[in-house]
Amino acid sequence: MSKYAFMVYHKEYEPFLKLLREQGVVHVKETSSIADNELLRSLLALRKRVAVISRELSGVRAAAGVPASSKGEVVNDMDKEKGTALLDQIEATYERKSQLNARKQSLEKDMTYMELWGDFSYADAAKLKEAGYEMNFFTCPTSKYEPKWNELYNATLINNFQSVTYFVTITKIGTPIDIEADRPKMPAMDLARLRESHKAVLEEIKTAEDEIQHYAVDQYGQLEAFDRLLENEFNYNNVIAQTAHVADNMLMLLEGWVPTENAQALEEALTRDDYYFQRLEIEEADNVPIKLRNNSFSRLYEPITKMFSLPNYYELDPTPLFAPFFMLFFGLCFGDGGYGLLVIIACALLKKKVDPDFKPYLSLFQYLGLAAVIVGACTGSVFGIALAEVPALAKVKDYFVSSDNLMTFSIVIGLVQIIFGKCVAAYKTKMQKGVKYCIAPFAWVFTIVALAIALGLPAMNLQLPVMVVNVCFGIAAVGLVVAYLYNSPGKNIFLNFGTGLWNTYNMASGLLGDTLSYIRLFAIGLTGSILGGVFNTLAISMTEGMNIVLRIVCMLIILLLGHAINFGLCTISSLVHPLRLIFVEYYKNAEFEGGGKAYNPFRKV
Repeated sequence: MSKYAFMVYHKEYEPFLKLLREQGVVHVKETSSIADNELLRSLLALRKRVAVISRELSGVRAAAGVPASSKGEVVNDMDKEKGTALLDQIEATYERKSQLNARKQSLEKDMTYMELWGDFSYADAAKLKEAGYEMNFFTCPTSKYEPKWNELYNATLINNFQSVTYFVTITKIGTPIDIEADRPKMPAMDLARLRESHKAVLEEIKTAEDEIQHYAVDQYGQLEAFDRLLENEFNYNNVIAQTAHVADNMLMLLEGWVPTENAQALEEALTRDDYYFQRLEIEEADNVPIKLRNNSFSRLYEPITKMFSLPNYYELDPTPLFAPFFMLFFGLCFGDGGYGLLVIIACALLKKKVDPDFKPYLSLFQYLGLAAVIVGACTGSVFGIALAEVPALAKVKDYFVSSDNLMTFSIVIGLVQIIFGKCVAAYKTKMQKGVKYCIAPFAWVFTIVALAIALGLPAMNLQLPVMVVNVCFGIAAVGLVVAYLYNSPGKNIFLNFGTGLWNTYNMASGLLGDTLSYIRLFAIGLTGSILGGVFNTLAISMTEGMNIVLRIVCMLIILLLGHAINFGLCTISSLVHPLRLIFVEYYKNAEFEGGGKAYNPFRKV
């Protein structure tokens, strides 16, 4: 990134901003808070309303199977007044539908209660009252109902439900009724009128849903156009808010960052129109915006990087550094070649139907599925079937990776990533502080690698020549001397030695715990394979004795349900645990700082 300052005469500032927006490469430095600007706050609030309604309408479009390319009527002269009116109409329709649904639920509750009393008419009760009699409603526990109430108050039993008795009394107006029973609060309408009202509410809800369907299908493009209008207005006013007024408001001062590869073109455009600019030195306190630059493979993993945090300007982009590891970790956790093949095929089919913006995610899952296919082929697991146990493959069963070897590989690949992370941390120290400060971190790397070769390989029954072992111990000894005596260049040797002892404790305890965390790769992959085999066994054993047709049907049901459950569990665990290993173990050893802010240039959407 290159840092620039622009100084423009106030009467020329609007054309200048128009030029900057056309160039679309300047990330404006924020010098004032959006929260302090009433106009920006109101635009953000309006965009939030649009975002909420857009999500609602997107769900309606998806349910109706509307193609993503179909946006309805296009409005070229969209303005803020038209957009706000459209938004108000849609929100009013949703609010009306919400109120109608609440009314529907209330009516259904009253209908359920009135069905206990039967299909009577309040009009008949009013006629009784005109004749000098009144009808009262009572409920009481069935055990407490007394038959004498029938004679005293003309009590009539209506219903018994869940040990509660529902009854009415018909007495002359003014007759005192002395019984141990509750007087329920009756709905305002009888059952017939409730049903009529319920039917009318359903029709109104259908009308509201039709209106929402119309907005989702025919006017969704207008809502998107309104959102773009608001975004452009917000960006423009935000640049004005970040502009400093100097020389009695006669000059406008603006600072921003430009990708270095775009700097020359911007300078030529500004020079052509005689605008003043100056390239500035980037200071350590500057929060320089981050624009990730990766190849086609690593770019697919950028959403994972952004999920945690963007790197800051003074450290390496972790995306290409962890991408191969993440792909491998996913394959080890998924652990089944058949499931991986399903992921590849499903993503290939979905690519034909989804928006172009979503296709990179499908490409990412295709790579992850490929890793699962490779791991499944190595371990001999396909849809829960252990290929090593298939008689037809008896000649090649020794070539499949066993569970013990897979556990060892998980630990080894974990150690490799941890050591790689420490190399990245040492290189970052060199970038930020200088060569002499990275000597001790690299010494620790050489020490760990040498000890891992000298002690780890013999533990895996890989015997090394005595000379090689001695050389490794010698490298480790030299590395420890450097790590103990030169970990803080320029400081007292005794202080360095004490710091080295403390670093040794942290290194030993941290390295052991971090490495053992990678056993989960083996455990999760093994669990998925075993669970798939269990469902295969259930499909065979539970259908024994059935006729061939029924057995095939039942086996298919068990296999489909079982493997669908296992596939879902494998997918979740194969995403969550590799993420944890990357964000916790690798980021810690690579000393990842993060905190970067995404590059967002001022341009017209």
